[in-house]
Amino acid sequence: MRESGILLPVSALPSRHGIGKMGKAAQNFVDFLAESGCHYWQVLPLSPTSYGDSPYQSCSVFAGNPYLIDFDTLAQQGLLCAADYDGIQWDTTPDAIDYALLYRQVMPVLRIAYANFSKKKSPEFRRFCKENKHWLDGYALFMSLKDAHDGKAWAEWEPALAMYEKSAVAEAKKTYAEDINFYRFVQFCFFTQWYALKNYANAKGIRIVGDIPIYAAYDSVEVWAEPKLFLLDKDKKPTVVAGCPPDPFAVTGQLWGNPIWNWEDMKKNGYQWWLDRLAFTLSMYDVVRIDHFRGFERYYAIPYGHETAEHGKWRKGPDYALWKAAKERFGKMNVIAEDLGNITPAVERLLKRTGFPGMKVMQFAFDSGSGNPYLPHAFRTPNCVCYTGTHDNHTLRGWVKANAPEHNAYAMQYLNVKKESRLPKAMLRAAWASIADLAITTMQDLLDAPPSARINTPSTLGGNWIYRTQESDYSQKLCKKLRKMNETYGRCNAAAAAKDAGEITGETTEKGETTHDEA
Repeated sequence: MRESGILLPVSALPSRHGIGKMGKAAQNFVDFLAESGCHYWQVLPLSPTSYGDSPYQSCSVFAGNPYLIDFDTLAQQGLLCAADYDGIQWDTTPDAIDYALLYRQVMPVLRIAYANFSKKKSPEFRRFCKENKHWLDGYALFMSLKDAHDGKAWAEWEPALAMYEKSAVAEAKKTYAEDINFYRFVQFCFFTQWYALKNYANAKGIRIVGDIPIYAAYDSVEVWAEPKLFLLDKDKKPTVVAGCPPDPFAVTGQLWGNPIWNWEDMKKNGYQWWLDRLAFTLSMYDVVRIDHFRGFERYYAIPYGHETAEHGKWRKGPDYALWKAAKERFGKMNVIAEDLGNITPAVERLLKRTGFPGMKVMQFAFDSGSGNPYLPHAFRTPNCVCYTGTHDNHTLRGWVKANAPEHNAYAMQYLNVKKESRLPKAMLRAAWASIADLAITTMQDLLDAPPSARINTPSTLGGNWIYRTQESDYSQKLCKKLRKMNETYGRCNAAAAAKDAGEITGETTEKGETTHDEA
């Protein structure tokens, strides 16, 4: 079945509160997708952000981002009134997220909601806490302690707490009991709203593609409370950290700095922790994109303390053993493997063995002639996902501007266009025309947005993860254009489009029949 979708972070949705949220604007985007005949909404990780604002460097691999909680929904539940949040400055420009403002402003509003919530009895809250106890209690304690230490990393706390000594941790649980319950409440709000949004999307015929980062951040509850999961020394410092080796695009490599999983130790109990993580993530989404899939075959380990990634070495990962265990537990999994980067025959064998679809990114297609595997004619199987670009890429307009002239010339020849300015539209159509079972574009590329709309530039700090859209971006004209493209290339989610067109834009005749504008 040929399908299509749009990649858009929840954070980029229109909002008067500084960042996209899981409320009406999210539902409106689902309606836009359904009416345009798409099947999927792909999001970025929904984890809490911290230093650097990256959702791939979170303080928890399980928790949800409090910034995405919709205040209007809480107000409808009687937990807030408009005056609690509408008179606050949430941004400095409507075009960009200001994380510093959010850091100062969001939690005080949620504490007001918690104070009102505490006056009520909620069996749903108690059930949520019980069902998520395996990660929730540790996360809530971790965040309470971060607050008590002015946001400092756990490694800077007093030694007894930093080393997770039982007596110190037990005492902290008593001291910060009320704060711990507040953070439980915040997660209850997040997941209540998230599953309501997911149910809304599914009812409209839209499925959500989530994202599971391969690594955890060093300043995370997992490293603090479960150090045996990682390659750390006796002082809980990493022995090696994650990254990528040098290549023509990064001459000193990429130094991500994440601690690396202790795969050998995890193997002893059949990778139980990772299977539990997968179970949690698979329940959150309809499909899951596995970040840095090649890292499961071999991972690049850089000695801790090095300033570049030049002296790292490849080490053997869990390979198929992890995925064999996952298949035995879950059966068929709806997974997309991010098989980009240093892809060897061994990685290709792993991908083939799992049966997961890999990724084909159009922006990688035009730099090496007709043998490039990312060119649509070179796709060897429909079991793949064709992207115009990802969150780590330029917008298509930015890509054209940054390209070597000879690469643009080849792209123009391949796509049969006469002007560079027409390349973005031609690449979008080429992705939709490809044999890939699923074609996905970023919202920026659908809008033909300028280079400034790029979400992230890897290995840089500042100016990333701040992209926002406006309500005016989601026009009926754009919706009809996308629907026409879905119809043209056999990717139209006809049932969702017909149903939603009737609900959103249809006109009713005297006989009660619904008519629609021509797409």
